[in-house]
Amino acid sequence: MSIIDDRLPIWVALSEFYLDTELQEQDYHFIYKQMKDSGKSIKELKEIDKYEVFPALQSNLNSVIGEWAGFDEQWLEKVCTDNYRKRKNPIFRLVVSIRNKQYYWMRREHWKVIESMFLEGSPVDQS
Repeated sequence: MSIIDDRLPIWVALSEFYLDTELQEQDYHFIYKQMKDSGKSIKELKEIDKYEVFPALQSNLNSVIGEWAGFDEQWLEKVCTDNYRKRKNPIFRLVVSIRNKQYYWMRREHWKVIESMFLEGSPVDQS
């Protein structure tokens, strides 16, 4: 499995954090399942969010008419792949870190829900 094939389900799940909608319980279960199935730690998932998804999608949360139906998967794969390739660049990391400090509050609650699902388990785990 390629790195991109490995990450695409995570990118799609994380993209839900950036839609101009209020996430529902079933949305969180979908996100949690994709993350859990990846076998990655919360720390790794947050790094993927910060350096691969956030730079591509943050502007949607600042838009007056943001995307609410979901992002095109091919486009998402392309932009997240581009960010994946840049993620070790010190300038890219610095810029993203500064912007993340400014905008993390917009997805903080989403991460709290997901972290609690990892800690406490989820009904998804029983299915």
